[in-house]
Amino acid sequence: MHFFSRAFFAALAAESGAAPEALGERLGWEIPAEAPETLARRWAAELDRHGVESAALIASVPGDEASVAAAVACFPGRFHGYFMLNPVAPGAPERARQALAAGLRGICLFPAMHRYSVQDPRVRPVFEAAGPGTVVFVHCGVLTMGVRNKLGLPSRFDMRYSNPIDLHAIALEFPRVHFVVPHFGAGYLREALMLCDLCANVHLDTSSSNSWRRYEPGEPPLEEIFRRTLRVTGPRRLLFGTDSSFFPRGWQHTVFESQTGALAAIGTSPDDARAILGGNLERLLRL
Repeated sequence: MHFFSRAFFAALAAESGAAPEALGERLGWEIPAEAPETLARRWAAELDRHGVESAALIASVPGDEASVAAAVACFPGRFHGYFMLNPVAPGAPERARQALAAGLRGICLFPAMHRYSVQDPRVRPVFEAAGPGTVVFVHCGVLTMGVRNKLGLPSRFDMRYSNPIDLHAIALEFPRVHFVVPHFGAGYLREALMLCDLCANVHLDTSSSNSWRRYEPGEPPLEEIFRRTLRVTGPRRLLFGTDSSFFPRGWQHTVFESQTGALAAIGTSPDDARAILGGNLERLLRL
């Protein structure tokens, strides 16, 4: 889930020239209080309402590690903190080391957003800082930010840096790092599966509505996407996610319903379903 903290909205407000509350009115979204613990309690109550045991929270703007760290400290064991990092920004490796030392568990890279290749030599120190057992989440494929579109803010992304194949040599070089590619590769399913087939330390996640399926020949249903993926990755390298992000929408139960329905339709065993829906993340984070 994305942790849209006050700092996240402050960053958007600085770009748009409007106060965070004004952005909330335009979006129809709740703008959180200054204290990230308040938003953490809001999310904890929302997960209670849906019977969700725990979740990974992503700080969704570079430099917002403290907000997610505060949420994790407020609910240790309930939330697992990830943070967005621009690895080619000054001081990025040290920032990564500090965040991991503070208890955060995953580094989130968005190459198309920050316009770099994961093979750029400037990125290597971040992989070295990650160390064994760290999750490195690498967004590949189509990247859109609905909130920016709604606010009329430009998204100067560059899809040249979105191919999962770019991660191949890196994953081989850092075999003890857990790489996660979200959204089944977000339009690069074939390439994401090739990467998984060659690198046992690469995992896929299932989050979002996966509307990228319209780019696939015949626009295959979600059941077929799960079937094809499981043939390559097996059930232990697939992580369930919703991509939930803001209130009042809250946790996206419809994503859960559609994905568990697809897993049931293809005959997924209860043990394998439990692994996908939480056990695999627990294992990666050594919970």
